[in-house]
Amino acid sequence: MEKRVALELRGRNPSQVKELNLDNCRSTNIVGLTDEYTNLEILSLNNVGLTTLKGFPKLPKLRKLELSDNRISNGLNFLNGCKKLTHLNLSGNKIKDLETLKPLEEFEYLKNLDLFNNEVTGIDDYRSKVFGLHPSLKYLDGFDKEDREAEDSEEEDEMNGNNDSDDESSEVEDEEDEDISLSAVYNDNLVEESSASSLFDGSDVSEEEDIEDEEEDGENDADGDHNNKVQDGDENADGEPEESTRGKKRKHEDDDEN
Repeated sequence: MEKRVALELRGRNPSQVKELNLDNCRSTNIVGLTDEYTNLEILSLNNVGLTTLKGFPKLPKLRKLELSDNRISNGLNFLNGCKKLTHLNLSGNKIKDLETLKPLEEFEYLKNLDLFNNEVTGIDDYRSKVFGLHPSLKYLDGFDKEDREAEDSEEEDEMNGNNDSDDESSEVEDEEDEDISLSAVYNDNLVEESSASSLFDGSDVSEEEDIEDEEEDGENDADGDHNNKVQDGDENADGEPEESTRGKKRKHEDDDEN
C-alpha cells in the first residue's frame, strides 16, 4: 500500500490531493496514509484485504470512504478523525452485530451507509434499528426508510454538498434573471416602436411642410411678377404698354415750349 500511495501522489504534496484511489492494493492494515492529507475528500480502499482500521489517519475533509470487499469486523472507532463523512461503504465485510456500528453515531453528517453482504443485515428489524442508531442517515444499502431506491443523481448532489435550500435559492435567482430579461426585452420593444413612430410622424410633417412651402413660394412669385408689371407700366387692351404718368408729364412740357 505504501508504494501505491506514493505512486498516486504523482509528485504532489499530500495536502494538494482531494481524491485518492487505492483499490486492489494488497494490505491487511493502513500503511503510507497519513494526517498530511488534510484536503482529501474521497478515499477508495476497495478489495485491499484490510482486517483492521487501526492507524487510519485523521482526515478532516473526508466525505466519501469506500471500504467494500475487505475483512473488517470491528474497529470503526478508528474513523473518528473523519467528522465530515457523509458516505461510507462497508459492503462485503465481516460486521456481525449492531454494537460494531455504534461508533458511527458520532458522524452527524452521515447520510449514506452501505452494509450489504454483511452478517449484520440478517438481524431482525435490521433496517429500522440501524436508522434508529443514526438519525442523520437517509439511505441504508441504497434505499431510504420507505424502501425507495436512491437515484444516482441525488446521491451525487449530496456528495457535492448540495441541499434543498441551495436549489430554492438557485430557482429564485433564475426567476429574477428571467424577469429582468423579459423587462429588458419589453423596454427595448417600446423604444423601437417609439423611434419608428417618431420617424414616421416626422417624415409626414416634413412632406406636408415642403408642400406648403412650395405653395407659398408659388404665390410669392406670382405676386412679385404682378408688382413688377405695375411698376413698369400696365398693358393696354391691345397688349401694348401704356405710357407712365411721368412720360405724359414730359410730353406736355415739350408741347408748351414749342
